[in-house]
Amino acid sequence: MDKVSVSVGPFEVEDPLQLSDWSQPLSFMKSRHVEKIEGEVLQQESWRAKDKMKTWSVALVMCMNFGVDPPDVVKTVPCARKECWIDPLSMSPHKALEVVSNALQKQYERWQPRARYKQLLDPTTEEVRKLCIALRKNAKNERVLFHYNGHGVPKPTKNGEIWVFNKDFTQYIPLCVYDLQGWLISPAIYVYDCSNAGIIVESFKNFARQRDSEIFLENNSNRINMIGMLENCIQMAACGKDEMLPMNPKLPADLFTSCLTTPIKAAVLWYSLHKRKLVEGITEKMLEDIPGRLNERRTPLGELNWIFTAITDTIAWNTLPRDLFQKFFRQDLLVASLFRNFLLAERIMRTYNCNPETHPPLPPTYNHPMWQAWDLALDSIISQLPAIVEKNATFEPSQFFAHQLAAFQVWLISCNEPRTPPKELPIVLQFLLSQAHRLQALELMGRYLDLGPAAVHAALAVGIFPYVLKLLGSSLSELQPILVFIWAKIMAVDPSCQVDVVKDGGHCYFIQILNDHHMQLEYRTMAAFVLAMIVNKYTKGQEECFKNDIIRLCLQQLDNPTALYRQWLALCLGRVWRNFDAAKRHAVEIGAHQKLYPLLWDENPEVRTAAVFALGTYLSSGPGDRLTDQMLSINPEIGMTLLSLVTDGSPLVRKELVLALHGLVLLYERDFQFAALRASDPDNTTTSPEEPPPMVIMVNPPSAPATPTGDQPRPYPFSLAVDGLTKSPSPNPPLANGSTTSFSGVSCTQIWKGIIFLASDPFPDVSTMTHSIIGDVKDRLRHGTAIRNVGIISPTALSPREQSVVPPVSSFSTLRKPKPPRTPQHSASTQDMSPFHAPAPHVPRPPKPKPAVFGHPKGPDESDEEVDDDDDDDCNSVDTGNQLNVKETGFGDWCCRYFAHSLTRAPSECDRAGDSYLQREYRFIRNHLIREDGAKHCLAPKCKLSEPLFVSNEEHQPALLRFHPYTPHLAVMYRKSWSVWDVEEGKKVCTQPNLPNHMGKITATEFINPHDVSLLLTGLDDGSVCVWRGYSEATPTLVTAWRGLTDMIPMTAKGGMVLDWEQSTGLLYASGNVKHIRIWDTHKEMKVCDIPTGVDSCVTTLASDMGEPALCVAGFGDGSIKMYDRRLPPEYSVVHTLQEHTTWITCVSMQTYSQNRRLLSYSTSGEVKLWDPALSYSCVKTFNLNARNVGVCGIHPRTPLLACALPQPSIKIFHVNSSGLEELNVIKYIDGFMGQKIAQPKCLAFHPYKVWLAAGGLDGFIYIYSTEKKQAIL
Repeated sequence: MDKVSVSVGPFEVEDPLQLSDWSQPLSFMKSRHVEKIEGEVLQQESWRAKDKMKTWSVALVMCMNFGVDPPDVVKTVPCARKECWIDPLSMSPHKALEVVSNALQKQYERWQPRARYKQLLDPTTEEVRKLCIALRKNAKNERVLFHYNGHGVPKPTKNGEIWVFNKDFTQYIPLCVYDLQGWLISPAIYVYDCSNAGIIVESFKNFARQRDSEIFLENNSNRINMIGMLENCIQMAACGKDEMLPMNPKLPADLFTSCLTTPIKAAVLWYSLHKRKLVEGITEKMLEDIPGRLNERRTPLGELNWIFTAITDTIAWNTLPRDLFQKFFRQDLLVASLFRNFLLAERIMRTYNCNPETHPPLPPTYNHPMWQAWDLALDSIISQLPAIVEKNATFEPSQFFAHQLAAFQVWLISCNEPRTPPKELPIVLQFLLSQAHRLQALELMGRYLDLGPAAVHAALAVGIFPYVLKLLGSSLSELQPILVFIWAKIMAVDPSCQVDVVKDGGHCYFIQILNDHHMQLEYRTMAAFVLAMIVNKYTKGQEECFKNDIIRLCLQQLDNPTALYRQWLALCLGRVWRNFDAAKRHAVEIGAHQKLYPLLWDENPEVRTAAVFALGTYLSSGPGDRLTDQMLSINPEIGMTLLSLVTDGSPLVRKELVLALHGLVLLYERDFQFAALRASDPDNTTTSPEEPPPMVIMVNPPSAPATPTGDQPRPYPFSLAVDGLTKSPSPNPPLANGSTTSFSGVSCTQIWKGIIFLASDPFPDVSTMTHSIIGDVKDRLRHGTAIRNVGIISPTALSPREQSVVPPVSSFSTLRKPKPPRTPQHSASTQDMSPFHAPAPHVPRPPKPKPAVFGHPKGPDESDEEVDDDDDDDCNSVDTGNQLNVKETGFGDWCCRYFAHSLTRAPSECDRAGDSYLQREYRFIRNHLIREDGAKHCLAPKCKLSEPLFVSNEEHQPALLRFHPYTPHLAVMYRKSWSVWDVEEGKKVCTQPNLPNHMGKITATEFINPHDVSLLLTGLDDGSVCVWRGYSEATPTLVTAWRGLTDMIPMTAKGGMVLDWEQSTGLLYASGNVKHIRIWDTHKEMKVCDIPTGVDSCVTTLASDMGEPALCVAGFGDGSIKMYDRRLPPEYSVVHTLQEHTTWITCVSMQTYSQNRRLLSYSTSGEVKLWDPALSYSCVKTFNLNARNVGVCGIHPRTPLLACALPQPSIKIFHVNSSGLEELNVIKYIDGFMGQKIAQPKCLAFHPYKVWLAAGGLDGFIYIYSTEKKQAIL
């Protein structure tokens, strides 16, 4: 294959597919990061018939009076005489009337054999009245069909009257349509086969409106059922109000009725009359007696009927509005047949100058292109009649369906989104009726449904549901994969189908697939999803699936290696036993919770969330639940196990955790009231049955070994004292003490402190949900009421000692309601806070700075100016009132979206002609050119960094600067906010405050996925990590946030949190004022390990080795430097220790250029040391820059450049080589020699590839220097 060259500007790159960026992984770009966690917006069930009904009663009113022509009709000679294909002149008038009526009834029975038929032959007005009243009485609220044949009476009058007879047949008696309405009421369908029939339709509408007005004015409740008659009645008329029925002697006199009741015969007759020349050998008798039966599709007559049904359905589907299509073609079997045949009647009658009418009116369909397909099919089948009849030849089916399916396949290939449903969709539906072609039709339907929710709605609207529901009773194994695929699509878009599935026993079909280990895993996953939807908030579904042992089946397969399968098994379990006592009791007996525990530390965040959901519904109780002692005894164990997830890296998990703990709070309301009192009592004067130790939060390792007994290992704890941030012993926390009514005091207090810890979560949704719980508990305590009465705890159920510590109701009446949250510029004393004051969603900083701990020397920038007044703020309270505002997280509904959208279509990024792919290709080529240009700078002659490229004056002091590697963006971090500048355009593109109500200070930042769609990561000094999307837009979006470090110790030094990012592995190294380096896997959103630093000082800087990503270098506040290998066990991961520095390490850099690797370090004393890896990292050079106590330095990662701030103030630029540091230039002025002098630099940063240096001063100025001459000064 020839290489393809692509040009970007003046540059050209050959074979862009070979660029390294294609293989770079992306972090925080999964669906959970880019989508809102909520379900698909479900449409109303428009495809279901709103008032599904059947036509059970039929009145055949035959006003024929054979032998006597009506006086106002002049008939031609010869004239059309046949009625129901019978010549009445061939027998006596009386017998002809009976024969014709019986024939008409048989024709109707073909479409509705179960209906009750009544014939009225040449009736009187009274007979019509009695029959109509009787039919309405028997039909009740079902539809009644009134068929009127007026060929033997005068035409309808303009006054809205049709004609019947008197008893002696001597007079025509008018029958007012108004009276007929009153007898039949509604719903009803009227068929008028007479001349000028349109007059009846118009009169009917006028009388219906008149009746509605009368009833409204009378306010008569007895006639209320007559209101809305116009909307509930359907009318069909053979012709318009000024039109006569055709009198062609070759046609039947009741051509309209023949089209409605015998469409194939009428169509063949019309075909023979309009075909100029029939195929040789075809006779009229052959056309009258086409071989076969209507319901036998392999016969000519059956094939014609099958094709006719498909074509008329298709015409209606593509022409009618959806509401009319549902009403006429899917609500009633008889009505659907009549309207399907009406389309043919319109086509035939119009050729004889008659325009059939309906109410509600239909759009014209007589010229639809599908009629040409009908003519072709009719041609191909009729042409075979001579051979079939005379030579007994085998019938060859028409190619109609094959051609239509081919057209449907072409549509599927060419269409990406089903904006307009394909016109062949109803034909595919008809194809499902053929057993020989069913699999092909199902596969095509599955491909169509995979296009998305719009396609599913269209398929449901066309009528696929009853067919696929019936197929659930099939035992054919080859249909199972495609059927479960189709049902997964349907259930994802319309969960209400669960009722129909359970009613027909279809759930057993999916349980069978779930238990079939020979079935492909993807289809078993779909079966698990369908079952999870069947049992979702549907008691009958829960009961039926529980009877079929679904809990055991799901638990047995939880160790499956496929994450999506584990996720839906856990969700299915949680939904089965949610608010369902019998399932919960069974789950307790078989230890279901213990089998779910390993999923809490699954590598996939969605699986962990599903496991938390399952255990959360395990804990929650619904109205009327009866919990056994065994069920209650394991709740503390589950609660303590769930508590280990408060530091999980995924907000999905933590949100579901809050909901699960909320269920525990509701279940043990009194115990958590005690816990709230204990946690809020600063002097610990509130007595309790047990004195809890400080809070212990547990974290399980990702791969904990199984115990010899096979049980899940207990979590090993690390201590995190939330109140004082002090260390505490970490024994295994005790579980419930066996009481069936309450927690142990230790467990309850620890869980309550875990809830308080979640209230300061950096992700707003988590903290908001938690505040709702805390606010409700404190409000209930304040008013002396229970959270809710679940029948678990009552005062008499408590022990005497527990009753003795219950505060009297009067003690809560003096509690003050907490104040609303304050703005940062105001302060208040902590003495004014209520003892039940819920914490704000941030960890409160101490009111005054404490000296640095660990005994390391004083860090840089440690001055009184660094302490803002905001640091003295108390925790903000959140008053939620008496209404608890904790809802479902929407995780389960969001998971359904996976099946609602395409499962087989390749992502848009893979379409090489698509915009998304081309944009990525452009970015990767741009990156490649920038990297090549940066490599040239390493070999370029030494150049001075003296040209100001960008200058800006900010209101706040910049604390940190970071260049984007490939776009001209500079991220500027302040204490409480950050901004992004476009340095080429010289404008600020974004300013974003820190997390709402979060008082942490930004101390670290990184660009995530800089080679593609970039994200901005910020680290706060309280241990929080935030990831932002759209940082260059006006309103960035918070993608995720979590506690990267949970036991940060407050310091006044500059240290705070330090981070290092590895794009190639997706690992994030985090450390700071702690004694370990924590490694996070951002793909799994979980902690990999904690590497002990082995130093009694804080980590001040981190750097990874670009040549060997497994190595990490850390600098410390005591001047030591250590190198760690994360591939080794954490306790043995130190591979080198460098201790020649004696002061705070400002920065370290592992550099590789000119095929040389070396480690460069800089300390606050102004010392620069060069370490050689080839000599076991011994120090080969030491340079003193006389910049003591400044500690601001920047090292270019790919060129031998170093910049440091001097006290003068000024910035010195050095070239680093093996012989020493060579000074290139000194920067003292912002813009040339005559410009303003720079203030003391606070931060420096080099561009990763270009020779750009950014500096931020104490005066708020930000300036960028380069070797290029370009300037943008603001």
